[in-house]
Amino acid sequence: MTTDLLDRPATGVRTDWTRAEIAALFDLPFTDLVFRAAEVHRAHHAAGEVQLCTLLSIKTGGCPEDCGYCSQSASADSGVKATRLMDVRAVLQAAAQAKDAGSQRFCMGAAWRNPKDRDMDAIVAMVEGVRGMGLETCMTLGMLEPHQARRLAVAGLDYYNHNIDTSPERYGEVITTRTFKDRLDTLATVREAGINVCCGGIVGMGETREDRVGFVHALATLPRHPESVPVNALVPVKGTVLGDMLADTPLAKIDDIEFVRTVAVARITMPLSMVRLSAGRESMGEATQALCFLAGANSIFTGDKLLTAGNCGDDADAALFAKLGVRPMAGEEPMRVAAE
Repeated sequence: MTTDLLDRPATGVRTDWTRAEIAALFDLPFTDLVFRAAEVHRAHHAAGEVQLCTLLSIKTGGCPEDCGYCSQSASADSGVKATRLMDVRAVLQAAAQAKDAGSQRFCMGAAWRNPKDRDMDAIVAMVEGVRGMGLETCMTLGMLEPHQARRLAVAGLDYYNHNIDTSPERYGEVITTRTFKDRLDTLATVREAGINVCCGGIVGMGETREDRVGFVHALATLPRHPESVPVNALVPVKGTVLGDMLADTPLAKIDDIEFVRTVAVARITMPLSMVRLSAGRESMGEATQALCFLAGANSIFTGDKLLTAGNCGDDADAALFAKLGVRPMAGEEPMRVAAE
């Protein structure tokens, strides 16, 4: 990394970041890193605005994948019971409640390896119904076939979430039922269909700093950065591989400063993306969340629950926003504006 870049990182969009450059950002003095991330953020995003999103599990549990962090895996002994796909009307009712609570985007997740074609009619009806309310739509359904992605695009799906989870090198230690390349192939399928990408991962899974560098590098060197980058802190769930492995150990929770560093580096390397504080936020103190917002996070999930994990809740978020002088985002995301 050049001295100039260390002194003042460029605010332009790059997809040619090297691991050495990203590692150098992680190694910066903390206050310098956060300051520079804040500069990049303010160059592209409205300061003091945070996007509100709501996440609903439309099909819970029984997933054949063996993701070591997930309570919804059929191989986990987490007590999560498998359910059928929700009724379309129930999903639309939940979306209406989310809109009334101030959400801008409604995200729907199904615990599948991949959707079956027989479920696509209901999925499409959900997308069309939620969009008809004036909400942005996001789906996470696992791996997609090209014809399924095209159907979702025609229905008007705004975003498709498909996380890479961790670095390419660490991936096989977390999941064995699919490969890192499978993830990238689905992202390419989504892009080809013309749907915006939501893609991030999880930190605090016992990974190293080098893995966090690799995780950010994999996202920041995609041909087009994800429009949304969720950064999750692992919520160790008893009965999952990682939950049992990390319980009652120093690795069970990522250091708050290291988490903020990860957010800041994501902001610098992907300046136009929405960086979302996702799972694990309920265990963060107000000061940590405030530092994340300063470092460039500008999206959160609202409500009391994220799929099967707890969340802060609307009242707690409203109180924090009032304390910080933060307001809900009302305009368009920069990457979508730039694409028009």
